[in-house]
Parts: sequence; structure tokens; C-alpha cells
Amino acid sequence: MRHGLSDHIRPVWLGVAFILTALACLGLTAANAQDTRSIVRAPNSRAALVTVGSGDYYVEFRSRYAWDYGHTFLIHGRVGVPPTKDSVAGLSPVGDDSTAWVIGHYVPVPAETGWTDGDLEDKYATSRFRVLMNKDEYDRVVAHVRELQASSHVWSAELYNCNAFVGDVAQFMGLKVPASTLIYPKIFINHLRLMNTGHPEAANTLVSDNVKEMSNPTRDGRAMIANNVYTIGPNGEPESRRAPAAAPPKVTIGPVRVSSKTAN
Repeated sequence: MRHGLSDHIRPVWLGVAFILTALACLGLTAANAQDTRSIVRAPNSRAALVTVGSGDYYVEFRSRYAWDYGHTFLIHGRVGVPPTKDSVAGLSPVGDDSTAWVIGHYVPVPAETGWTDGDLEDKYATSRFRVLMNKDEYDRVVAHVRELQASSHVWSAELYNCNAFVGDVAQFMGLKVPASTLIYPKIFINHLRLMNTGHPEAANTLVSDNVKEMSNPTRDGRAMIANNVYTIGPNGEPESRRAPAAAPPKVTIGPVRVSSKTAN
């Protein structure tokens, strides 16, 4: 899992709303997507996979754990076919050094738009929302994703982050998106799902849900480190892998004898 390069917006920006660009509707509207809905739990994942729509192809919006505040991205492909690195699209600072991620909270930094370590591992997922579609719809969505990847050259926590990238794709599909991208990735995907599965009231709880997530002891990697949580257990829950403290060795000191004689 990437350390220090997944996306997040600083808590001081809570409640700031960025209104995303106008819809470029495909005919795959949120209303149509709600016609069919199913909820399953992926193997080794604590995040339920909510699926809407119908068809042999899908776009799945996902958030995951990371060593900062998490990461938002999407996976696309054909149902039943295991995704590959080429199936992943998202926005994050270039490289594995956290320096670019830190700088990106103040000025835009170079970005990459593909797979990052941990994206395809279900056990790291914190929220999942899948939209099914036919081949024609899928081809148009993927073409838009590729265009977006080709034109997205910088990452900025405040101006254009991973939530904004995913939100642009969701809007192109005709989905409703959260009013702000300056929130935790998990909350962004949760609300994207709620708003498109018959829960319009979710728009009113965006900020309050984000505040609640701030107090979640395992919301991100740094909090996980502080709580000695370094891995995700078989049931998908964060757990500590700290080894039990060894018992201190027993030391027995015998009687101390004092002599005035000087040793040779």
C-alpha cells in the first residue's frame, strides 16, 4: 500500500464546497442505475460492495486505507474478469516519496493517473460503489477516463485531488456527486453511493459525517500507527501486529562481600 501519496484534504477545509463541472450525460443516469441494486461483501474486505444498474461491464468507485488519509480511485472492467493494473484510474502525486504529497497541500505537484500500490487489494478497501452498464456505455466511459488521464498532469489537495478526478468521471456517467471534494475519500465514496441509491438526504450530512470520520481511530495510516495497527486482519478489520512484550529476564544477585585486600 502506498505510503504518503494517497489523497486527502486537511480538516481545516471542512465544509468548503467545490461545485463540479456540468454533466456530460451518457444516457446512463442515476435513476436508471437504481433500477437494479445488490449488496455483496467482497472476500477479505470489510467494505460492502454496493452494485447498481445492469450489464456485463462496470465502473467501480473505491476508497482505501493508506498511510495518510486514504485514496479515492476507480476500477473498470468486465464482470467476472479479474482487474489488472491497467483497469485502475486515479490521481495522485508522482513517485513513492511523501515529499510531493506534502508540497501538494500548498502548490500543485506533478501527478500520475494510474495504479498505485494497494488499489487492487480488497482488504484495504474502505468504501465501494459499482455501476453496471452495457458494452457501448462502458466504451464511452473508458474513453472519457483515458482522456481525463491524458489531460490531468498535476495534483493539488485543494484545487484538484483524487476525489475531484473520480467525481468528474461520475458526472460524465450522469451520477450525482458530493458538493465538496475537500473530504475524506471514504466519506466521498460513501456519499456518492448514497446519493445515487435513493438517499438524497445524504447531501445534508456530508460535513457532519466527515467530522465523525476525523475521530475514527483507524481512519488513516498515521492513526493506525499511533494505535499499533499495522495490518488488516482476515476479517477485514485493522489489527495490531505488535509482538507480545517478552518477560524481563530474572537476575539474581548473591551476597556482596567487601574485602580490604588489594588484588594482585
